[in-house]
Amino acid sequence: MASLNSTHHALETSHPNPSLQVTADHRIKMVEAPVEEPGPGHVLLHIKTTGICGSDIHFWKTGRIGSLVVEGDCILGHEAAGIVLKCGEGVEDLKVGDRVAVEPGVPCERCFLCREGRYNLCDDVQFAGVYPYHGTIQRYKVHPAKWLYKIPNNVSYAEAALLEPLSVVLHGVRTGGLSLGRPALICGAGPIGLLALAAARASGAHPIVITDLEPKRLSFARDYVPSCITYQVDRDLSSEENAAAVRRLFGADEYSAPSTILECTGVESSVVLATFAVRRGGVVCVIGVGKSVMNNLPFMHISLAEIDLRFINRYRDTWPAGLACLSGGTLDVKKLVSHVFPLEKAMEAMDICSDLGNGSIKVQIVDEVAAAVV
Repeated sequence: MASLNSTHHALETSHPNPSLQVTADHRIKMVEAPVEEPGPGHVLLHIKTTGICGSDIHFWKTGRIGSLVVEGDCILGHEAAGIVLKCGEGVEDLKVGDRVAVEPGVPCERCFLCREGRYNLCDDVQFAGVYPYHGTIQRYKVHPAKWLYKIPNNVSYAEAALLEPLSVVLHGVRTGGLSLGRPALICGAGPIGLLALAAARASGAHPIVITDLEPKRLSFARDYVPSCITYQVDRDLSSEENAAAVRRLFGADEYSAPSTILECTGVESSVVLATFAVRRGGVVCVIGVGKSVMNNLPFMHISLAEIDLRFINRYRDTWPAGLACLSGGTLDVKKLVSHVFPLEKAMEAMDICSDLGNGSIKVQIVDEVAAAVV
């Protein structure tokens, strides 16, 4: 996988390779990036669509997510789909012209976690858009063929780029264990929360409540999944008081309280709300990315109620299932794309995405240039 220290040879192309890079001092810039020759087992892609993720904003604004620190210039982006331009030696399952979705994490495949099939926990993963591994907000990118998936004809590049956040949700649903006819709560109506809402509906969970601070996002949620119930979190109430209000939306008795909660914000107050809203013996699966340390989790409440507090790290073995959901019509993700920008205006796209007041849901960057390799 291409990194800042890559030894791949540069290719001559008929077009430049604009890229959006973040710096160690919390700036973003458009920079011409080299185009690399695909080595054995790799392909050269023309990235057609990349979605902006909250992690991209975190790396820009704060320079880190937990132990992942931006220590130098790095191309952002990991929610991507594109077309194969050139295949390296030994690539047999892909050919030039294939449309593909990109699984951005490349594990070592040698550690005990990889051998167990839990490659999402690999400590040596090379993840696109996380320093020092360059991401997908560029025209040309080299990626291992093994971590690319052919896109069916009825799935667009925009939909295929949403497979990455959908994979997060699929892993969260699998970990949280949504059940047919059982009540569920989704905390957060951002892109991940909205995908979780759609997945919960498809799973047969009922009733489903979704929370957020932003009324525009809750309005979108009602349009996206009309059967859901929305709750605007009250900043003047404690997490426990907000949880009590959420509980009342499900019904008066303990049994009607949500048995599964998918917490999609990572915000401490929302995680606390989830622990108070879930029924005794229920499951809270934290999908969202939060701060390194949370000091106010109600430990004894979680303990005495035997609340099963679970966590996920990205995903594993989700791209085939995600493609099946899209091609089979199980989930409609197209509605989530609220803004589209050309690659050359990637900085403007980041600005729009960084301010929730702009009403964005999913911002995507597209490249319509008919790219080719010489």
